[in-house]
Amino acid sequence: MTMNILLITLDQFRGDCLSIANHPVVRTPHLDRLCENGMRFSHHYSQASPCGPGRASLYTGMYQMNHRVVANGTPLNDNFDNIARIGLRAGYEPTLFGYTDQAIDPRVSVGPEDPWLSDYEAVLPGFTCALDLRTGQAPWVEWLVAKGYDSSKTGIQFLATEHERSVELSVSTFTTNHVIDWLGEQSDPWFAHVSYIRPHPPYSAAGHFSTMYSLDAVGQPIERAEKVHPFHETMLLFPQTAAPTDAAELAHMRSQYFGMISEVDAQVGRIIDELIRLDQWDSTVIVVTADHAELLGDHGLKEKVGYWETSQHIPCIVRDPRYTAMHGTVVNRFTENIDIVPTLCDVMDQEIPSQCDGLPLTKFLTGEEPPWWRESAHWEYDWRFALIPFDIDQWPWRRTLAKQTLAVQRCDTTAYVQFGDGTYVCFDLAADPTWRTEITDPVVIVQEAQKMLVWRMQHMNRELTGFLTENGGIGRWPSGVPWRQNI
Repeated sequence: MTMNILLITLDQFRGDCLSIANHPVVRTPHLDRLCENGMRFSHHYSQASPCGPGRASLYTGMYQMNHRVVANGTPLNDNFDNIARIGLRAGYEPTLFGYTDQAIDPRVSVGPEDPWLSDYEAVLPGFTCALDLRTGQAPWVEWLVAKGYDSSKTGIQFLATEHERSVELSVSTFTTNHVIDWLGEQSDPWFAHVSYIRPHPPYSAAGHFSTMYSLDAVGQPIERAEKVHPFHETMLLFPQTAAPTDAAELAHMRSQYFGMISEVDAQVGRIIDELIRLDQWDSTVIVVTADHAELLGDHGLKEKVGYWETSQHIPCIVRDPRYTAMHGTVVNRFTENIDIVPTLCDVMDQEIPSQCDGLPLTKFLTGEEPPWWRESAHWEYDWRFALIPFDIDQWPWRRTLAKQTLAVQRCDTTAYVQFGDGTYVCFDLAADPTWRTEITDPVVIVQEAQKMLVWRMQHMNRELTGFLTENGGIGRWPSGVPWRQNI
């Protein structure tokens, strides 16, 4: 049976913000319902942030060190395969509601006047865009203006004032309305990617969700440690990444974020109800995840920066109606967003591209233990936006840009962070899961650094490395075994 595919991304959604995961404040009854009728991966991580890099890993199945999308606006190499192109090969018409935040490869544009070259939020190649909610959210703004709202306001201004309007007028409701209308028109097996902008800032929840969580009930973030790495100090200097220091402002930010979580949860519930109404609930594979998470005041920071757990720990819920025996279970192994493409390849009966660094989650879904699985999660972050401009003149001899990077290895008991300038930090998560207690034992540090080096050596770009110069350049070794299996 050919399955429908529904890939939902919730932008900037923290992995701990599920009531089924025992969050002390936020309520997510509809995502909880999906977990109960599917499988939840509790230790799931994004591979990069902000949006562009994180989504590049999600859509290609590749670590940042291989796809090299390091910032919003960095072009995604058009030579790479992606989930939409795979869907096309499988006979679907992959359809997008929202945005993908992927800048076009300028080498394949139609010329210098190509409008995509002036917008980093191009649509990922392979998708048909049914609802275009890139920067400005033009269709939503036009809808609000038609209802009598101020035509001089921009999309970001409307987003920042969602608390002033009812939920029926929210950007998330607008998105869901289009999805539901589209679902009612489908007959053949379909592939939809629903990309919600919430709970991404501005921190303004729609309608009654803006008052759902009182300021005195939203809890406190993780306090910053007394001694921090210079990178941490740098992030505290940027208004975009420094959390409010005023207690009331901080509580307001947290209350609005939790409100946005609950509203987008309600939107997912609307889609679930529609699938049931259309009798498509048991013919649709659903994947819910995020592009990255949100610090929400942890360590004195907000947004999605750096090496911290709460910047990259995200939800992953997979419901495959063919494997009901495992519904309601939780996988506690380390999983990553690069695993989504291989998993959907299995759903679509397509070969997993050799570029993929991830692995299919299929065996978990069927109740098996994979013969091999990772013992840690990894993610990367590039902060060249903080570079002192005159240092660029030293490129390439001082490799200044390459120093503005970090890579993280998160194991059960430790977290090791390697910086491009040669510095590092290593956290003792067994003693302190808040990422504030450092390990100073040189033996442990060397072991963690070696494990990270091995990870990088095993996952560096393998393009063409499996080919042999025989049979007209399409080599196979050993006889009869496809080259992809040997890289």
